This record gives sequence, structure tokens and C-alpha cells, in this order.
Amino acid sequence: MDRISKLRPWRLIGWGAAAALLLAPLVAMQFGDEVAWTGGDVLFAALMLGGGGLAFELAIRRRRPLAYRAAMALALGAAILLLTVIGAVGLLGSEANPANLLYLGVTALGAGGALGSGLRPSGMARTAAGMAAAQALIALAALAAGWGGGSSPLEILALNGLFVALFSTSALLFDRSA
Repeated sequence: MDRISKLRPWRLIGWGAAAALLLAPLVAMQFGDEVAWTGGDVLFAALMLGGGGLAFELAIRRRRPLAYRAAMALALGAAILLLTVIGAVGLLGSEANPANLLYLGVTALGAGGALGSGLRPSGMARTAAGMAAAQALIALAALAAGWGGGSSPLEILALNGLFVALFSTSALLFDRSA
């Protein structure tokens, strides 16, 4: 069995999961008024999931260790989750709080670091560590400046701590694969 046929089930599961995530809100809208996605919401989600999936496909195109693939999946998943959270509910108060836009810098740092490092494990480890640090600095700055927008300090620390942990774990896995 060659390498490509071994990966095919995982690729089908990954792309199937992305399609299911896109269809879930559309199905939910048929059964109640709690979910109200617009065409723009669906397009944004499709671009995030499709872009993340394509980035993962490109990153693992060459033979990579399991630690590298896990690190890439974790980093991309965390970045997609971060974008989803800031767009849907916000990390600092509601999604309308302009301070949430600072988190776009975390994902931009990740994209720039990935391109700049040529996806090499050591460069990706530094990139993911930088993303964790940026996430933490934004949270601390928000607390110091009072940008919480109604979120308690504990909520801000807990939610941001989750992302710091995800990006830090990704950095450790990239470092292990180097």
C-alpha cells in the first residue's frame, strides 16, 4: 500500500468534517431562530475551513513526522477556532468590541511565520511560540487597559489561556519534529 492510499481515509474524514461543519448551521436554521447565518457568514466559514484544509494539505505534502503533522493540525485548528470565536462572540466582551481585532495579528503572525520559515519545523516552532506570546500579551494589555468589554478578568484569562496552551503545545510538537 503506497503512502497516498494510506492517507486517503484521513483526507476524506478531514474534508468531510469541514463540510459537516459548514452544513450544521444551515440545518440548524431549519429548526429554530437561534441560528441565523447569512450568505456572508457561510462564505467566511467556507474560506476559513477551506483555507485551513488547503494549508494543512500543502504543509504535509512532503513526508513529515507525526509530531509535525499534529503540530500543524493543532496550530491551524487553533487559528481557525480563534477567528471563529472573535467573529461570533468575541474574546474581549462581545464580537462588536474593536479590541478583538487585535487577535487578527496572532493569525497574521502565524501566516507570516509559516511563509517566512518555509514551513521548516524549527521555524514553525518559533512561529507557534510567537503566536502564544502574542495571544498572552493581548490578554494582558486588555486587562491593563480595561478593554474587557464586559468580560470578567477570569473569563479573559481563561479563554486566552486556552489559546496560549494550544499554540504552545503546537510549538513543542514542532520543536520535537525538528
